[in-house]
Order: sequence, then structure tokens, then C-alpha cells
Amino acid sequence: MAVVLRCRAIPACSRRALQRAFSPRAASSVHDMDRTSLLVRAIVPPLSASKHKGQDGRIGVVGGCQEYTGAPYFAAISALKVGADLSHVFCTREAAPVIKSYSPELIVHPVLDSPAAVQEVQKWLPRLHALVVGPGLGRDEQLLGSVQGILEASKATGIPIVIDADGLWLVAQQPTLVQGYHKAILTPNHVEFGRLYEAVFGGPVDSEDQGDAVLKLSQALGNVTVVQKGARDVISDGQQVLVCSREGSGRRCGGQGDLLSGSLGVLAHWALLAGPERTHGPSPLLLAAFGACSLTRQCNQQAFRKHGRSTTTTDMIAEIGAAFRELFET
Repeated sequence: MAVVLRCRAIPACSRRALQRAFSPRAASSVHDMDRTSLLVRAIVPPLSASKHKGQDGRIGVVGGCQEYTGAPYFAAISALKVGADLSHVFCTREAAPVIKSYSPELIVHPVLDSPAAVQEVQKWLPRLHALVVGPGLGRDEQLLGSVQGILEASKATGIPIVIDADGLWLVAQQPTLVQGYHKAILTPNHVEFGRLYEAVFGGPVDSEDQGDAVLKLSQALGNVTVVQKGARDVISDGQQVLVCSREGSGRRCGGQGDLLSGSLGVLAHWALLAGPERTHGPSPLLLAAFGACSLTRQCNQQAFRKHGRSTTTTDMIAEIGAAFRELFET
């Protein structure tokens, strides 16, 4: 059953200004980023007492094994903190009790190392609005084989898929898994981007222009959305390039990418529901990615002001509500 969300409208004069200002590489200055944030704001559904549970997002996270339980928790709880109503984690049996102990808010399915893992996850897909694949996945061959099947099943349902961490390792081995699937969003860091680029082009990155390299990789993969994380986050859907350089901090604790991928799952759902008429130029997923990058950086900045060098991702997650209001609601 289709769900219709009413999103905030942008006045006509502001829309015209945004359309004039927006170009393939516009969101690089503070003013340009603020303009783009206005477009992100337009895809955020308003809160309403008339809504029912699940209407603002049911997000699934595929990942979590014996060694890595923090990453899927960070992604799933971040999705809830951004505004999703329900957050599921599909993990291995050993990881499930640990992840459950972190928070009673999460719905945890200990199925990922089951022989029937694909079928177990597949039966939940019609109830989900977006899937985040990779946090805490690890590189066990059996798990990666199951995730390959889950990706194929997810594409058949047509939901947006955010791929991070060891999910990107799998894609680097088999780029055809995402080839041409326009609702796929890849979120590589510097090393992961180089690995993907070499897998697709057969050699290392051959351009000093970061935006050009991200654009080329997106195009080669059939215009999937690519988010290269770094000192600046560079985002492309193969047609346009956005750069997010909002101030964060020098603290690079593990887990920040999980906050980004979890929040991106929610924003991707909202953006696709809002549709291109709300984005006024950029693709919905391009804007969702820009919003998630901005939010992660804002959380980093706010947490660092309080905790300095001791900042961890747990501190950043505690800032999601205030950071979201600062960027998209005030």
C-alpha cells in the first residue's frame, strides 16, 4: 500500500533562487550548502498526530557478526534518531543478544548465518522502506554469499539500498550487483573508493579532480549514487556533483560512517516519497546523501565542542536531534 507524506513546501521565490543557484558543483561554499540544505528541508515530512506507526520509515540494517556488533547498532539507532519509526537489524545468531543489549528500541533478527538467510530477510522486505547493507558484516564467505542474494531480492522489490563498509567489499568483487540500479547508494571512504574504482576501471584513480572521479565511477556503474567520504564529501549520481564541506572536527573515531549510512536510509526513503517536484533539479537520492553528510558533520562538530579529543560516535548520536533541528527545522 502506497504511503503519501506531506512535505514542507518552498515558496516560489525561494525555489527560483535555488534553481538559479544550483549547478553540478554548486554546493561547495557555505552559501551554496545552505541553499542545498533548504532543498533537503523540503523532503522532510512534518510530524503529525494523524500518522500511524511505520509511516515515517521502516529501515532494515543487514550486518553484525561476532566481531562487529557496534556498527549495525550505530546505523540502526541513527535511523531511529533521525525520524524512522521502526529499525530492524538482520545479523548473525551470536551477534543478536549483544545488539539487543545495546537498546530495546531495535528489532533484531538472528538470521544472517542461517542457511535460509536470504528467505528469512526476503519475507521482511515488503515491510521495509529502505535497506542499509554492510555495517559490521565482516568478510565471511557464507555471509557474503547470503548478502549477495539479499541484494538481488531487494532490487526486485525496488527499495533504496545504502551500501557501506564490507558491503562495499562485496560490490568491489562483483560490481554487477549494483550495476544500473538507480536506487543504490554507495558510501565509500578513501580506501574503499579506490578499491571500487580499480575494480570497475581496471586501474587506480586517474584524475586529481575528486569530483570528476566520483562522477566517472557513478556513470560507469549505471548512474548509481556514490558518496565519497573524506575531508570533503563528494556526491554524484552520474549527472551532477555535490560537495559537502560543512565544518565537523578533526576527530575521526570509528562508527561515524554508520551514523551516516543509517541516517541516509531514512532520508532516501523520504526523498523518494517527496519526488523530483520537491527537489527542483537535483535527484532525490543526491539530496538525501547531501543531507546525511551534512547531518553527520554537524553531529561531529557539536559532540566535539562538548567532549573534544574524547568524542566517540555514541556522543555524536546523542547530538542527532539537535543537529537535525539546526540544519533542517529552524
